[in-house]
Amino acid sequence: MRALLVDRSGRAIATAERNYETQHPHAGWSEQDPRKWTQALEAVVEELAATQSTFADLSGVAVSGHMHGAVLIDDQGTLIRPCILWNDTRSHAEAARLDAAPQVRALSGNIVFPGFTAPKLEWLRTHEPDNFARVAKVLLPAGYLNWYLTGEFVADMSDSAGTSWLDVGARDWLDPLLNAGHMRRDQMPRLVEGCAVTGQLRPALARAWGLKKPVVVAGGAGDNAAAA
Repeated sequence: MRALLVDRSGRAIATAERNYETQHPHAGWSEQDPRKWTQALEAVVEELAATQSTFADLSGVAVSGHMHGAVLIDDQGTLIRPCILWNDTRSHAEAARLDAAPQVRALSGNIVFPGFTAPKLEWLRTHEPDNFARVAKVLLPAGYLNWYLTGEFVADMSDSAGTSWLDVGARDWLDPLLNAGHMRRDQMPRLVEGCAVTGQLRPALARAWGLKKPVVVAGGAGDNAAAA
């Protein structure tokens, strides 16, 4: 977790970072506990607030996260299991089946790789059916932090393009792609452009962080899109 504080001209003022572990319970598996992300977020905010007087004037936040991860939320807003990360290869068979399905490549604009989100959920449906049945929302890692910040279920277009559920031309979730992966539109977050306002920082966080005014949270971007 790295936080970068910048001024309105884009000049970097300060940074703070915290580390957390990745778990590999089986060969080819790669997982993280999203609760560690929010703990790290609170820690870097605490450091910036303590060391930078300008932090109290914060006016906007944007999150960039590692793409393709599957953060699974139930209808009570509870995490179902650890996030399956982008470099997890357990769903290679499911990815091959989806990639061979009619029109999936053409409609999604991508080869379906094991790291993508859709095959992860297909793996879950087969191997953890009880967890699959509980899924109310699927969030990408940046989307999980945006939910923590705003209470809104959102995903930006760049992140969503790496799920195999997005029609990249129409910039919308596509029912045939969702159906191919046994998913529903209501399980998807609201789509936003990276520069769009997704919501406001939750008042409880603004108070806890000592901020002077409302803070806008933007859509943000996947890590590769942000790097580009």
